Amino acid sequence: MTTLVIAEHDNAGLKGSTLNTVTAAAQCGADVHVLVAGYNAGAVAQAAAQIAGVSKVLHADAAHFADGLAENIAEQVLAIASGYSHILAPATAYGKNILPRVAAKLDVSQISEITKVDSPDTFERPIYAGNAIATVQSTDTIKVITVRTTGFDAAATGGSAAVETISAVADSGKSAFVSREVAKSDRPELTAAKVIVSGGRGMGSGENFKILEPLADKLGAAMGASRAAVDAGFVPNDWQVGQTGKIVAPTLYIAVGISGAIQHLAGMKDSKTIVAINKDPEAPIFSVADYGIVGDLFEIVPQLVAELG
Repeated sequence: MTTLVIAEHDNAGLKGSTLNTVTAAAQCGADVHVLVAGYNAGAVAQAAAQIAGVSKVLHADAAHFADGLAENIAEQVLAIASGYSHILAPATAYGKNILPRVAAKLDVSQISEITKVDSPDTFERPIYAGNAIATVQSTDTIKVITVRTTGFDAAATGGSAAVETISAVADSGKSAFVSREVAKSDRPELTAAKVIVSGGRGMGSGENFKILEPLADKLGAAMGASRAAVDAGFVPNDWQVGQTGKIVAPTLYIAVGISGAIQHLAGMKDSKTIVAINKDPEAPIFSVADYGIVGDLFEIVPQLVAELG
């Protein structure tokens, strides 16, 4: 058995999600190969070769891979799929766009967002907004799987895998890249941050989110939000943490003015330490918090900032 991991990258460097996916792939009990499909992405292939546990890197280089169009990447995966027992990708927007196409073409069932590998054919994944864990066994010849990266540690570096250049498939011609709007911030990227400060509907307005900025600055934190805050227009939707937003598991998660709907908890309850600040002592967020402060956030947050010096 050999497992293929589809590397997520920007043609310059690997995304951290790839390292977590390699860890899951290694637990499938097989050799791990990594596919780097990109344009002028030689540096990415070399970085993938240095991941511990990877035995081979397959590098497909073509201009029509430059922007990660799912139609083209999926065709490249299908071109080599017959040599693998498992095909894995991170459960990010990138992986979720590619693997369903691969599974459909292979006529197999996709197993989505696994958090644990029990055996090469049995996996665990959350259902019902994380309130239950389903154990799924697959008898498909090729198992197509997306990996919830918060469920697996990042693979270490120090490997020395061979890099093999493979023929790139032709452009499918089904889609074309038009433009990309990238949110720019001096803060860490939300899904990779070690510390996150999130605000909810209790913030009252977008203007009030500025109260959280000094706290985030002191901690070197990313800023997030609940869906209620995003839907109210307080902050951009790329800040959203939760079942329909970003799944995070930082070392420290500070929830300010967030009641704790199950959809939000599904996106952050795997955080190592959770601190909740809410004026309602019955707020569901306190059920998952390691530390809870009941009180007015507009008084408590400035006090926290002052204590941090």
